[in-house]
Amino acid sequence: MRFAFKTAPQETTWSDMLATWRAADEIDVYDSGWTFDHFYPIFSDPTGPCMEGWTTLTALAQATTRLRLGTMVTGIHYRHPAVLANIVATLDIISGGRLEVGIGAGWNEEESGAYGIELGSVKDRLDRFEEACQVLIGLLSQETTDFDGRFYQLKDARNNPKGPQRPHPPICIGGSGEKRTLRIVAQYAQHWNFSGGSAEEFAHKREVLAQHCADVGRDPSEITVSAQRRFDPSKGHSEILDWAAEFGEHGVDLAIIALLPPHTPTVLEPLAESIRDSGLITP
Repeated sequence: MRFAFKTAPQETTWSDMLATWRAADEIDVYDSGWTFDHFYPIFSDPTGPCMEGWTTLTALAQATTRLRLGTMVTGIHYRHPAVLANIVATLDIISGGRLEVGIGAGWNEEESGAYGIELGSVKDRLDRFEEACQVLIGLLSQETTDFDGRFYQLKDARNNPKGPQRPHPPICIGGSGEKRTLRIVAQYAQHWNFSGGSAEEFAHKREVLAQHCADVGRDPSEITVSAQRRFDPSKGHSEILDWAAEFGEHGVDLAIIALLPPHTPTVLEPLAESIRDSGLITP
């Protein structure tokens, strides 16, 4: 098992978030760092401060040298996938090939409605998401892309320069819907993030994903599997370590520890030391 951290850019300051990432970049326990992509704070006061995800991620890429990094995850309806493809290719170049592209179908009705960004029905979201995956991968890996879908139409579309990761940066899809989301993961993703729940629920979803992989002719071992959990330092380290151990037994490759805002680098080394002592890290 590998470990990562996540800092939602909400209810914190840029200087604190930057200091946290710079400190984590020096601690080899943390394989990668993640932000989210929302315009309002989530699971919190929606009127509070929230910095934009891709802008902060670009700055964090410049402030670090080792960590892989990504969004967990971008609602695909926030940006046309051709626009997102240009952002992704540029950030892959800026980061020196350390970017992972976290995407999902979108769910936040409050911020979507406030901004007038159409979210649509669940079916619309998933239909649009599947089209967006094809558009995004095409623009990141092909010289030109043509696409004629219900939501997106491209003709001889270009996206240059490409980033150093080929054929494209890893696609991480977040979500656990058994009929559509996990099938889209099987078809297009290199990384699946479990959206939350018990270890037993995770094990079931992983079996569903394996079946979808079999249906599309994909080896499920090609897909990195991650799960995330909030870490409350006031409860000590045992809770997060017990969670990681339990999910590791069910096949999680990457345990993502979500740090509570306001962010501070002081939590990182003590947590890393506990992880080292736990014996949970595997190559």
